[in-house]
This record gives sequence, structure tokens and C-alpha cells, in this order.
Amino acid sequence: MDSLAWGPWTVSLLHHLWQSTVFAGGVWLLALALRRNAARIRYRLWMAASLKFLVPFSLLIAAGARLRWPTHLRRTQPAIAAAVEGLTQPLLQAWPAETSANFVAGATRAAAGHSAIDWLPLALVGVWAGGTLLLLGRWAASWLRLRAAVRRGEPMTLADGTKALLMAENVEPGVFGIMRPVLVLPRGIAERLSAEQLDAIVVHEMCHIRRRDNLTAALHMVVEALFWFHPLVWWLRARLVEERERACDEAVLETTRRPFAYAEGILNVCKFYVEAPLSCVSGVAGSNLKQRIARILSGQGVRKLDLRRKALLALACALAVGVPVMAGLVRAAQGQMQGSGAAQKGGISGSWQGTMRTPDGHSLRVVLKIAKDEKGPLSATLYNLDQNEPPMAGSLVSFERGTLRFVNDFPRLTYEGKMSADGNSISGTVTQNGSSPLVLERATPQTEWATPGPPPRAVPMAADAKPGVEVATIRPTQPGTKLFMLTVRGENLVVKNLPLTLLMKFAYPTRPIVGLTGWMDTDKWDIEVKSDTPGMPSLDQERDILQKLLAERFALKVHEEKREMPAYALTVGKDVPKMTKSVDASLKPSFTCFPSGMLRAQSATMDDFARLLQSNVLGQQVVDETGLTGKWDFALQWTPDETQFAGMRGNVPAADDANAPPPLLPAIREQLGLQLKSEKTQVPVVVIDHVDHPSPN
Repeated sequence: MDSLAWGPWTVSLLHHLWQSTVFAGGVWLLALALRRNAARIRYRLWMAASLKFLVPFSLLIAAGARLRWPTHLRRTQPAIAAAVEGLTQPLLQAWPAETSANFVAGATRAAAGHSAIDWLPLALVGVWAGGTLLLLGRWAASWLRLRAAVRRGEPMTLADGTKALLMAENVEPGVFGIMRPVLVLPRGIAERLSAEQLDAIVVHEMCHIRRRDNLTAALHMVVEALFWFHPLVWWLRARLVEERERACDEAVLETTRRPFAYAEGILNVCKFYVEAPLSCVSGVAGSNLKQRIARILSGQGVRKLDLRRKALLALACALAVGVPVMAGLVRAAQGQMQGSGAAQKGGISGSWQGTMRTPDGHSLRVVLKIAKDEKGPLSATLYNLDQNEPPMAGSLVSFERGTLRFVNDFPRLTYEGKMSADGNSISGTVTQNGSSPLVLERATPQTEWATPGPPPRAVPMAADAKPGVEVATIRPTQPGTKLFMLTVRGENLVVKNLPLTLLMKFAYPTRPIVGLTGWMDTDKWDIEVKSDTPGMPSLDQERDILQKLLAERFALKVHEEKREMPAYALTVGKDVPKMTKSVDASLKPSFTCFPSGMLRAQSATMDDFARLLQSNVLGQQVVDETGLTGKWDFALQWTPDETQFAGMRGNVPAADDANAPPPLLPAIREQLGLQLKSEKTQVPVVVIDHVDHPSPN
């Protein structure tokens, strides 16, 4: 709770309030310099001071940090940076960093001695929320009363064609509505004001409509609701009301040039009617009435902006926006120079290592080896020393402006970190199934952790071998794991995060499986199998090993029979097949298939394709009736539905994009020139007689 009450966000809020107060002070000086000029100019200045409460300088600093120095200025960055840093230091820091730290530490120590410290942040938030809700409730009640009165009003057209509403309530003439404002007049006003007076009042209200004063007043009410505890926002409200009424007074006098009739009209309105209860309902009786009447009757004209005051306004706008943007630009440049300097000191190439704490509390040692080839681009390999996983090669590796970014596409893993000024550490975050902080230190030959070398090239298993299981380890997959695979690592068969349904479909690819139960589709397993026969198994030998593992450890018993069931026939479409003949027919079939609906095939027969659709995608019998011989290369992309990729449905994205690929059947027809036809036939099936959870290791 202490961190909530006195954490960095508190100091950031104090900085924001301090900066907004100073900004309002600058606006006051500008308004003072322009006191003889048009009120609409001062109104815009006060509105800018109000909106500053909603726009922290940190947003402009962040925008500036995204910009880059022009090429011709990069050599002068240090000089420019020093100049801008000196200019922005007073504005961007309310007090020195040490003072901020001492404030936080002192407040925390003082709070720690209080017996009810845990309630302090809740009390502060509660007081703020209570004040905000009280204001909103009062405003909502007044608005609803006015809206009800306006809805009961009668439409009318004035002599000059102006549309208005007559209402029975004794409220001054005004403008109701924010996005679609309407002129509202009290019933009987024509009997209480002369024609000249009423005409001047209507001109005043129409000026409010043209200026959209209700909208700007509503924006300031948002500021009041959020920062009601700051006296400055209420003072700004008074300035805004004063200048908007004065701006409309000036517009009326420019139009009618009858100051006495206008002043009498205002006095009669104040005499007979009450003021509107909301600042976002523009009336005629706002501001200091005595001062307004004196100004109206004095006949003093409005000075036009001369060149000096225009330059002053332009300079103020440039400083208000340019200083924080330049501050962000300078900070980004300093980071870039620090990164470049660090890179020049030690470079990014080499071994980096650190310990990462995973979301579930485990500590993992990580080594990142970065190399740069002769042509310039970086390459990197990530080693996880405490998990039995292969190293991950980076599909994207970049180092710009002191920031290192490493991306591995499958399994999806990213690391992004910032290099320190001395070039000996990188602080960043690893993202994979959640985010974890990771600080990498530059390793020396004496401190470098040993990483596994490339696995020895496995000798293929004898083609006529019938492998069995020597040793097998089976564990439930840790919750939250997203990586899944079935592969051969050296001579071992490795399974990660796959259910028994998928394992059986791999082990029995040519037959539909009958009798799958719920847990076989939901419980997922990590398996590693060492065969009793040396050598790297072929695809058919992998299936032999898996069948024997299922029989030994899952007590799986099956038999085959024929049943009538739906099946798909893979045929050639009306057009020529849109596939490429494989150049090297001696290559083994290769499929890269993701449950997101992407498939790339190399050196595959149509029978191989049918078996893949049957076992991995559709879960139903697929018969090759294309008559196409030989091996083919092709790519297929489609949007899966809920019936496809059984056992991996959680990884199938929803097709909520108008540009999403077509469903499977149209995709096969359009992209490959083939067709899948649904039919019923007698199909050989594998029937499960018995299966159980795996026996202990």
C-alpha cells in the first residue's frame, strides 16, 4: 500500500500539477499583455491553460522521443542537446530528482509509523472520487432539469428568422445543448424587453452558438471534475466565463452599435430572470455585471493585434509545444549516443548471460550469443541452460539507438532491452507466455557459462529395423504452456504439449479413430522416448515407436473394422492443378503446418497430402482420387473453423478480419486447383478397446 500511496505515480502527478500551474501563470502574463485586445484571444489562452491539465508534458516528450535528428544535425547533437537540456530542465522537473526521492522516502517513513497506513491510499482515492462524483451528480441533476424544461418548450421563429424555443421556466435567455445547441427564451420576454433590447440579447446568444462556447465550457467541466482539489481550475473557470461574455459583448457592439439598449437589456434580464445553473449553458448574465456595463457604455474600442504581440503569441505557442518535444528528441538522441558509445566501447557482438525468473517462480539461466557477419546484419542464438530445449535462432535481430531486439518466430519469443552507458549490460524483458524481466551481462572467457554444442549428426536407423521403447519419460504439460511439437531430437522422439488424440492420429494416420474420450482431448503431455534401436528413426519408424509407447504406458488396446461414415474424396478440379512439380523427387515429404491455417508442402505426393488432411486437420477419412502421380511443392493458406485441428483448438485464431483467407475447401479449390468432396462410404477405422492414463515413469 505504501508504494501505491507514495510511489512514482504520485511524484508524476505532482510534476504534472506543478507544470500546469506554471503554464497557467505564463498564460496570465500573456493575457495581461493582451488586455487591450479582443477578448476572444484571451479566451483561447485561458482555454489552453485549462486543457493543459488534460495533456501532460510527458506525452509531448514521448512524441519527441520518436523523432530522429536530421542527418545534417547529427554531428552537432552534443551542442544542441546541451542547449536544449538547459532550456528544458526548469520546465520538465518540478524539483531536483534528489528532492523527489527524499519526498517519497520521507512520506513513506512517516506513513510507516502510522497504525492505519494501509488505509491512507484508499482514503485519498476515496476523497478524490467522492468529490468527483458529487460534482458530476450536481451537474447531472441541473442538466436533467433544464433538459426537461427545454423539451416542454414551444418552437418559435423570431422576426429575423432565428429559430428558438419558448419555455415557461423563469431562466435567463441562453443556449442549451453541446453538440447541437439551440436558443432558448423565457416566455413573456418580449413584453419585458424592447425590440432593440431583445435583438441585442439574441445577437449575444447567437454569438455563443457560433463560438461553440457550450462545448468548450463542457471541456473545462471535465477538468474541474478531475482536478476539483486544485484552486486554479476554479479560478480558470471564472476567467473563461468573463472572457466569453466579454467576447460576445464585443460582437454585439460591432453588430448593433447601440450600447445603451444592449446594457438596458442585460439589466432587465438580470432583474426578471435567474442565471442558468451550468457553465455549459451559455447565458447573458455571466461575469461581473458592473464591469461589463461600464465597458459597454464606455465605448472603448478593441485594439487589433500588432506585429509585436503576434510575435509574442507565436513565440509562446512555439515554446509550449516545442520545448517538451525538443526535450524528448534530446533524450532520444542522448540514448542513441549512449548506445552508440557503448557499442563503440565493446560492441554488441559476443556472449551475454543472465538469470530470468519465470512467472511461476522458477529461475532460468539464459545465454544470448550475438554475431555480426562480414556483410553487416546481426545474428543471434538464445540458449536456455536449465530446460531441455534446443537453442533458438533469431529470425529478427537488431541493435539501434542502444536498444537490442531479438525475435524467434516459432516458438514465439521476443527480448527487448536497453544497453547501459558502459556497454556491459542490457536491461530488458522476455515475452513468451507472459513477460519476465531479464538483465544480461557481457560475458568474458573467464565468466562465460558453457553452452551445449550442436548435436552430433545422427545416423539414420536401419531401414528394415522395427524399433521399440527402451526408456520413456511422460509428464503432464505445465499449465499455460503454448509451445507444442512432435519431433525427433537426435535419436529420441520428443513430444511437447500434445493430447493423446493427436498422438494417436499420428501413430495411426491412415485410419479414423473411434472411441476417443474427453480426457484424451484435454489432458496434454510432455514425452521423451529413447528407442531400443540405434539411429535416427524414419517417419514410419517414429509411428512404430509411438504405437508401442501407447500400448506399454497408456495400456492402449485397439482393433480394426469397417464402418460407414462421412469421408472426403480429394479430386482434381475443373482447372489445371496450381502446384509445382518437385525438382528433386528423391527428397522425403516435408510439411510445415500451423493451426493458424498455413501449410507449406515440399516433395509430397497427393496421398501424403490426403493423409495429412485426415490426421492433422479434418479428423475424417480423406481418400486420394486425384490420379496425380509424382511429388509436388505447394503452399496453402485458409481460415480454420472449430472442427479443424482437434486437440489444438485453443491455438486457432478467430476470423474477424475482412481480409482473412477463405475456408479450407474454397482455399484448396482456388489455390491448388483441387477439390474435396464429402461423401459416405465404408471406411476402415481403428476402434479403441481400452486406454488409461500413463503408468508412472
